[in-house]
Amino acid sequence: MKKTPLYERHIALGGRIIDFGGWAMPVQYDTVMAEHERTRQAAGLFDTCHMGEVEIRGEGAFSFLQRVLTRDLADQRPGQMRLSLMTNERGGILDDLTVYMLSGDRYLIVTNAATKDKDLQWLLKIRDEGGFGDVVIEDVTATTGKVDLQGPKAEEILQVLVPHYLHTLKFYHFLETTILGMPALVSRSGYTGEDGFEIYVPAEGIGRVWDRLLQVGGDYGLKAAGLGARDTLRLEAGLMLYGNELDEDVIPFEVVYGWITNLEKDFVGRDALRRRYEKGVERKLAGFICRGRGIARKGHGVMKDGREVGVVTSGTYSPTLGKAIGLAFVPPGLAVSGTVLDIVVRQNVIPAQVVDLPFYRRKRQYYFFNLFI
Repeated sequence: MKKTPLYERHIALGGRIIDFGGWAMPVQYDTVMAEHERTRQAAGLFDTCHMGEVEIRGEGAFSFLQRVLTRDLADQRPGQMRLSLMTNERGGILDDLTVYMLSGDRYLIVTNAATKDKDLQWLLKIRDEGGFGDVVIEDVTATTGKVDLQGPKAEEILQVLVPHYLHTLKFYHFLETTILGMPALVSRSGYTGEDGFEIYVPAEGIGRVWDRLLQVGGDYGLKAAGLGARDTLRLEAGLMLYGNELDEDVIPFEVVYGWITNLEKDFVGRDALRRRYEKGVERKLAGFICRGRGIARKGHGVMKDGREVGVVTSGTYSPTLGKAIGLAFVPPGLAVSGTVLDIVVRQNVIPAQVVDLPFYRRKRQYYFFNLFI
């Protein structure tokens, strides 16, 4: 397994290491529930060095990204980030990723860890075959360190390390600054449904940033958190996980990503998606809350009136709600709030009710990820 620059620190903190897409990553240090609740109430620090970072630069960078991404980036300005998709010729989702506009001809895209190599090869293919020879595509993952500081105390903690005033940094915006004397990029974003930041510094310095954040954050209740809490937090917030809700056989209109798919611009997969959109999808992703005892998990069947109608993509126990929750693909007519379904958990059938996403929304809405970024 590949190791991030923080691997030895995870071991020292007692992290339980698992194989996550070929990476040796901590699934938990304490308990998943404790790390989850700590992030909701104070702050959690996550190692995200395994994610991919690719620079796109050159005079044709904007036109190239317009070709490979589903979202129209024409209104993006330096200092803003955007959520978008890459799709294949059939309109299937290759990856959901974030796009940082560093300047007019320089962008940074951040990919999922498991898809980075595939994404890179796809970008190179489209560049070489599409006449974008002046575009430079550089994989900077190995030289980039990344951690996510999430939770209501995140701003107070990070402010100690950053010379810029963070309170004016809007959601899905970023600034280029310094941390501990190193160049840093800090964005107000994350994967938990809480206020928080994604922090990028040179890989050789990420250990010092990790240590200093934990030192400063100790007075605020900050501790390291693993992949287990990251998953329960993102599911409560109704966020997608590649390999569960997303893959190359899923199209944007089947999940929550229709709004970042602009069929008026030309991108790879546009024509196929237009046909699928006009025809109508045969399944939709729905959120549900279990009304009986048991926890739905990925792969469990979904039934309606004794007939199997779908499959669970993600499921967990929600520490915040105190209930079992999940996501599942079902026929569009059943993906309506209030619909009653049955989830097959082992040999048991558990009643569940479809609800609107997200399951959890911060009471203070100022920075919350509301799917309009």
